[in-house]
Amino acid sequence: MHAPVPAIEVRGLAKTYPDGFQALKGVDLDIRSGEIFALLGPNGAGKTTLISIICGIVNPSAGTVRVSGHDIIRDFRAARSLIGLVPQELTVESFESVIATVRFSRGLFGKPRDDAHIEKVLRDLSLWEKRDNRVMELSGGMKRRVMIAKALAHEPKILFLDEPTAGVDVELRRDMWEMVRRLRESGVTIILTTHYIEEAEEMADRIGVINHGELVLVEDKTRLMKQLGRKELSVHLQSPLAAIPSALAGRPLELADGGHTLVYSFDAQAEESGIPDLLKALGENGIDFRDLRTRESSLEEIFVNLVRARA
Repeated sequence: MHAPVPAIEVRGLAKTYPDGFQALKGVDLDIRSGEIFALLGPNGAGKTTLISIICGIVNPSAGTVRVSGHDIIRDFRAARSLIGLVPQELTVESFESVIATVRFSRGLFGKPRDDAHIEKVLRDLSLWEKRDNRVMELSGGMKRRVMIAKALAHEPKILFLDEPTAGVDVELRRDMWEMVRRLRESGVTIILTTHYIEEAEEMADRIGVINHGELVLVEDKTRLMKQLGRKELSVHLQSPLAAIPSALAGRPLELADGGHTLVYSFDAQAEESGIPDLLKALGENGIDFRDLRTRESSLEEIFVNLVRARA
């Protein structure tokens, strides 16, 4: 039995720009057919450069990329026709109607006209009612939908979503997640870059973390969320404490803000958070509080911890 050909196979990929900036440093990555792969990383980590090289927009300085077995340089046309890309920037200030814009995208890939497919894509994205509107008249959220429709017009087998929900409303975010799941069920491989941990948590099968142009790790989502899923509860006290009372010793507590805040760390994935017990213990020890806030570890903190752990 031969192993199935990966949807995307990246080997030794590097990119150095003319000003000497090294955007990617020897990246190796396999993305499996039919999976949803989330690429996480802070701004400037190399996410967009990696996608741009795979999609044939930027030339690599070194290394190879194959898309379903097709080399992206030697066999550019075949590789590119398998890919749909929804870039981060909105680039659809068109005078054309929505339907004409999406049809045109299909034609760019040499695909014959297929009104049924275009209608299905527009309906899936709640754009059918707006099909005759000029793109430039639409809201930002609707323009984002048009860009997704354009990327799907030629029936790609692999879809890249670069920060798909940056600056979009909650409703569109939910719609997009729903659509991504449907596409995956139809056999499309999906790669999304995101800043939002909850997006990766909601959607992805596997997660890759990129930082300073290096792939720090690639991990199964559920395993990674266990590593990442730290939460903090900040308890803002009525009167400051000089030290953590002995009755509360043994709990993961720290004093902050000059003794005005107790910070309690817990595992977001655990069955029991321990918060009710903590609040009860505070009451029993006469420690009054004004306010409670929970906070999940930010991506930045997670990267720092991951990078430290692997240094």
